[in-house]
Amino acid sequence: MPMTKSELVEKLAARFPQLLLRDADIAVKTILDAMSDALADGHRIEIRGFGSFSISRRPPRVGRNPRSGEQVMIPEKLAPHFKPGKALREAVDEHLPVE
Repeated sequence: MPMTKSELVEKLAARFPQLLLRDADIAVKTILDAMSDALADGHRIEIRGFGSFSISRRPPRVGRNPRSGEQVMIPEKLAPHFKPGKALREAVDEHLPVE
């Protein structure tokens, strides 16, 4: 089950009781906006122990229309890419259910 932005705001406000819910919302929004702006400007974001965000280039390619089967040219795209850090990978590994 994914965590939504509003759930993140609630967790932040619960963890820091001196923060009002409105202030926690502003803090989360500010951080996400700053990260989006940095990626849009072509910068790389590195958060030690968590991971790094960067932009990866997807070259143009030829695809197929699934309905008609005709070839379609797909243009180049820039896509955000996340690479988890070692601490995050290890933390996730510890919480994996054993089957």
